[in-house]
Amino acid sequence: MTSSDLYPVSRLTAVQEATAKAGLDALLLTPGPDLRYVSGYEAKPLERLTCLVVPASGEPYMMVPRLELPAAQASPASRLGLEFVAWDETDDPYAIAAARLGHVEKVGLADRMWAMSSLRFREVLPGAEQVLAGTVLRELRMRKSAAEVAALREAGEAIDAVHRRVPEFLRAGRTEREVGRDIAEAILATGHATVDFVIVASGPNGASPHHDVSDRVIQAGEPVVVDIGGQLHNGYCSDSTRTYSVGEPPADFAAYYEVLRRAQDAACAAVWPGVSCESIDAAARDIIAEAGYGDYFIHRTGHGIGIETHEEPYIVSGNGEPMEAGFAFSVEPGIYLPGSHGARIEDIVVCTDTGAERLNNTPRDLVIV
Repeated sequence: MTSSDLYPVSRLTAVQEATAKAGLDALLLTPGPDLRYVSGYEAKPLERLTCLVVPASGEPYMMVPRLELPAAQASPASRLGLEFVAWDETDDPYAIAAARLGHVEKVGLADRMWAMSSLRFREVLPGAEQVLAGTVLRELRMRKSAAEVAALREAGEAIDAVHRRVPEFLRAGRTEREVGRDIAEAILATGHATVDFVIVASGPNGASPHHDVSDRVIQAGEPVVVDIGGQLHNGYCSDSTRTYSVGEPPADFAAYYEVLRRAQDAACAAVWPGVSCESIDAAARDIIAEAGYGDYFIHRTGHGIGIETHEEPYIVSGNGEPMEAGFAFSVEPGIYLPGSHGARIEDIVVCTDTGAERLNNTPRDLVIV
């Protein structure tokens, strides 16, 4: 895959058309996922303004500090035919952008825009209503292209390679932090550009879904939840959870782990075009609840993934949005018993015309090391 596959020139045109359709006069995209999605430029988040201005009509342009101009021109954004408007240290880039925009009544701001930039745009565009750019971009970002699915598949294969190595690192007497350090090195060694998170949750820490790592010493007979992910150089993310046991696990854990495995399989089997996001959540949740563990499944079943680890669509009760081919998201039910242990199984899946394609393919049965 090349940057032209993942960040095609046609995307900017599609974003401009969506901006007009949404009744916005312009999108203002500062460094972060929205800017990278539209332009391919992974700009540094600085106090100096970088902003892609996408008017509903007229030519888009990129405001960049002059010292960042070479980086912008070397990025995939250079293929878009944009004008790069370089500003100097004594300029007011917000005033320049406002003057070029003229009168606007409603603008979309990047979802991750810093408050300092949002407030400055409010000053220079005092009559303009500000809304989230995500209201425009979500429809595009949820529907992954074939190139994006290929990038996510590559990310899935890379993180699978790390999970295959986890049994090398896990053993009684080591701390979670020591194991996490080995895993982080392995994530980079498998082709990731960054390590976004490493969760090594042993024993009672496994009952905290977003535990990180600690100096707790892993004990024999303990389950360990390992949730890991990173970002490839192309900008697309990995995320996968497997649960391990250092020796034979407690009997009560083994019982509910089997329930969890069935629930995760059922949710993946429920993925078809046209079914609602919440029905996929229910497919997992119902099995867990029927087994008596409903109160211990305390989060949604999944989240979308792409150039962010968490993005739309969210697989949760109340989200009636229908599945479409190209939606990519996690399926990750969990059961968490406070003070004892917990378990989670997570795969990234893509909705296709014939159901779910799992992008993670390491064993889902409990791995005893």
